[in-house]
Amino acid sequence: MLIDEMTVELIADGCHVPPELLNMVYKSKGADKIALVTDSMRAAGTDEKECLLGSLKNGQKALIEDGVAKLPDRSAFAGSIATMDRLVRTALAAGIPLCDSIKMVTSTPAKLLGLKSKGVLFPGNDADLVLFDRDITVSDVWVGGERLWHKA
Repeated sequence: MLIDEMTVELIADGCHVPPELLNMVYKSKGADKIALVTDSMRAAGTDEKECLLGSLKNGQKALIEDGVAKLPDRSAFAGSIATMDRLVRTALAAGIPLCDSIKMVTSTPAKLLGLKSKGVLFPGNDADLVLFDRDITVSDVWVGGERLWHKA
């Protein structure tokens, strides 16, 4: 956190990085130097109670509980099951303003990856867009300006 030029990546699911720690990093680095990442496994966005890490044939069993994947003996996290909307909700719960919360899941990661046509709505960009309601529940998804999904 003390290297000003460094952008940090945080799994801001409320489990890997609790809201209080997220807020502390935000106050130190700012939205331009934080990329919120899901680091999710295949169980993300599902109601599964267990899943396999890695290969479906030879993967390791993991339990899904308390909003995170855990090793069967519950000794450690096995992975994240967070979706991007959850990261935004966690950032808001940490007291981070909505605009900065969105920036940390859009333009900051795109800039970090060198993706000039992603992360911001601007003429000539890819027009990838997620629309959500006041509760940060996804209602529509566009990719390349084409609507791919709508919550009925």
